[in-house]
Amino acid sequence: MPVLEQSNVANHLLAALPPADFALLAPALEPVDFAIHQILIHAEDEVGAAYFVESGVVSMLARLQEGEAVETGVIGPEGMAGLPLVFGTPISPLEAAGEIPGRALRVAAPALRKVLQDSPALMQVLLHYAQAFYAQVSIAAGCHAAHDIPHRLARWLLMAHDRAEADEFPITHEVLAQMLGVRRAGVTIHAGLLQNAGLIRYQRGQIAIVDRTGLENASCECYRSIQRITERLRAPSS
Repeated sequence: MPVLEQSNVANHLLAALPPADFALLAPALEPVDFAIHQILIHAEDEVGAAYFVESGVVSMLARLQEGEAVETGVIGPEGMAGLPLVFGTPISPLEAAGEIPGRALRVAAPALRKVLQDSPALMQVLLHYAQAFYAQVSIAAGCHAAHDIPHRLARWLLMAHDRAEADEFPITHEVLAQMLGVRRAGVTIHAGLLQNAGLIRYQRGQIAIVDRTGLENASCECYRSIQRITERLRAPSS
């Protein structure tokens, strides 16, 4: 398999690396596709690989004893699934699963650990991202506790829109209900209200963002807080 050129990667973390540091990691990067609901990392299992997302969206999920899962954070081309490897811990407390089908660059755990030892720049980039992801998870947790379904739904759609990097993407009401931790009927009602307001269009498992500005106005302040902090913590480019 040919070694990837840095100019061809879509992942923001990899693009931010100095060329010499990217060259250390490039031979270990393996392109993989992921589908909706496909589990990339199992909760409470040893993390066998990290995934630098190139397209689509990966959800980090807390799996409950009853089998239900609640989303704790989302990852798109701005990030990576497998942060426990950065912290030197082998076990992930969360599950990573495809939410919007896409593509990632997979790197096996031993290879990533080796490059992290040899590349302070890679460690810095990933720690910047880890802090940004922590901020996202923390603010989203407060949002779930304090805000109603319409505001949370608008926030989630905006975050998915940012990461999907397309105005239309596949998502079902069932998945939305899981992501927001609410009943499907509630999502159906409030998604219908957003559609009637001309902000989104939903049909046959596809959502299209029609009025981005209007959707931002319909969201709570949590979306803007997450965006502001993420931008401030964005890893320095090479």
